[in-house]
Amino acid sequence: MKKLFLFTLTSMLILSSCVSKKEYAALEAKQKETQDLLNTATVKLNSCLADKAASAARAQALEEQVADLRKSNDNLQVLSAKGASNVEKTLESIKEKDLKITRLQDALTKKDSVTLAIVTSLKREVGINDPDIEINVEKGVVFISIADKLLFQSGSYNVTSRAKEVLAKVAKVVNSKPDFECMVEGHTDNVPYQSGVLLDNWDLSVKRATSVVRVLQGLGVNPKQLIAAGRADYVPLVDNDTAENRARNRRTRIVVMPKIDQFYDMVEKEMKNLSTGTN
Repeated sequence: MKKLFLFTLTSMLILSSCVSKKEYAALEAKQKETQDLLNTATVKLNSCLADKAASAARAQALEEQVADLRKSNDNLQVLSAKGASNVEKTLESIKEKDLKITRLQDALTKKDSVTLAIVTSLKREVGINDPDIEINVEKGVVFISIADKLLFQSGSYNVTSRAKEVLAKVAKVVNSKPDFECMVEGHTDNVPYQSGVLLDNWDLSVKRATSVVRVLQGLGVNPKQLIAAGRADYVPLVDNDTAENRARNRRTRIVVMPKIDQFYDMVEKEMKNLSTGTN
């Protein structure tokens, strides 16, 4: 350390002896100016370095935001594609359901058309003006109600000759519709009945129904189309409070309707046609 101090002192003495005071002052001023410039440059450099670091941090943050936005955009595109696909599938499903409904409505319309044709035929054949015979349609099913006095003698289940004439006309219409069923329902009033082997109104109503069924079968109706049923006095048209009302409740109702299994087969066939695209 002492050697360095002596060396510096010696150098200054040598320089002071070689350079004038004026030149030395100029050099000293120049050295100060250079030092000031260096200090200024250092400050600016540090400021630039700080700005650079801040810019780099902002750039990094922006890059991260861009990456997040790209990721969100990709997710939105995926969701949008899925949404569009779901909407398209929903529309296709709605169209298929509309087509099925249209097909079923067409099937029901055809059934109603056939039912209307049956009613027209029955009215023309039997004669709607007969007060003892009523023909109407309820929910696509044809109902023929024949008064008890036209079919049977009082307390009897043997069909009268006049009734056979009416049933012959009914048989003609039923025979023209082999895909339909014909159910015969016997109805009585509420007066208790017992005669021979018949125990009550149930027996009487069923026995009268089977008597009509046998007549229809004898007139050529396919027995596979025929159904015999008894309702006794449990489905009255009116209250059994007068002789006239009891007479109205004593009746035989013939129900002409499409075979249920065939109707569902038709519906199932339409469904299969829809699934395979068959017209």
